Amino acid sequence: MNETTEKSTATKSKHWILWLLGAVALVALVVFVSKKKQFDWVACGGELMRADWRRFACGVGLIYAAYVLRAVRWSIFLKPVKRVSPLTILGSQVIGFTGVALFGRLADLVRPYLVARRLKMTLGSQIAVYTVERMFDAGALALIFSLALALAPDLKTLPHQEVMSKIAESSLVATIAMAAFAITARLAGGVLAGFARGTLGVLSTDVGEWAAERIRIFSGGLNTLASLRDFLFAAAISMTMWAMIVVAYLETLWAFVGSTQLSSMTLARCMIVMAFGMVGSIFQAPVVGWFTTIAASGTGLGLLGVPPEQAAAAGAMLLVVTFLSIIPVGLIWSRFEHVSLKSVAVESEHVEEAILLGHTPIVEESTVPPSA
Repeated sequence: MNETTEKSTATKSKHWILWLLGAVALVALVVFVSKKKQFDWVACGGELMRADWRRFACGVGLIYAAYVLRAVRWSIFLKPVKRVSPLTILGSQVIGFTGVALFGRLADLVRPYLVARRLKMTLGSQIAVYTVERMFDAGALALIFSLALALAPDLKTLPHQEVMSKIAESSLVATIAMAAFAITARLAGGVLAGFARGTLGVLSTDVGEWAAERIRIFSGGLNTLASLRDFLFAAAISMTMWAMIVVAYLETLWAFVGSTQLSSMTLARCMIVMAFGMVGSIFQAPVVGWFTTIAASGTGLGLLGVPPEQAAAAGAMLLVVTFLSIIPVGLIWSRFEHVSLKSVAVESEHVEEAILLGHTPIVEESTVPPSA
């Protein structure tokens, strides 16, 4: 058996294990909620029946528009190297997020993989863009989060008000720290990478090398921003995109007209729910990640005094609107582009390892199997 076959077999086995664990976890969750919490499933379903589904549709529309903005921002990052229309890579964004929705974080690198394939560019260049994109996302979201809590008129009515104030302050400090780190990496990436290697290498040589390589990749991605104008444009797009996502969250919660707490949800309270949901989605396994995200969002809503049945219904719809709604479009788009999501997800799992080992292959169209 050759190395490629062994790698494919190991990957398939890992996927089967994850799917099995997901099924077991789902059954355990249902049993736990039903028996221990005396959860009223009928009441939960009633909340969905009474909801204003036009608001759900509005939320989905905002999320779709955010994907378009992602493609525009990615094209800005590519501009110094290659002029690309956002429409050219929009499909890669949609298909990539569909892969993440279906296969969890195992498919997180599908987007840079597909962009590299379409544009016949090195994987390293797209990993760099992906890394910078994540930094812009984190900065924009942290800024919105901190401002929403710091300036909220209802801050004093939030649970654990002192803790929330500290979180808002910490988030703002983290945003400033990320900006300072980005500027340093842009101006002196090699020096910063060497410092990380020397400092962390004292603890572990492998950790030091990993951190240094990450910084070099990030620094290389920042080099794609050729001018201050491009930087500001990318930042403005990031802020606009995340503002739209926040409004999509609010529209979804406001749709539950039968719940006073949900239909009158404020921005500050919504940010708390959003933070809980995002924490729950960090380490997503296939399928089971959906339910951990629902549980995390429900926990945030419960902290705000929302009854369990309403919290579960709202958590489920937040998942559908902001995360799973892209799946139908992504599956159709993948058929038109002759992309097998399963195959691409498997291939992209090995991308980061190859990059960190110093390989920078160019992805040709023929390297990705067509959809079955």
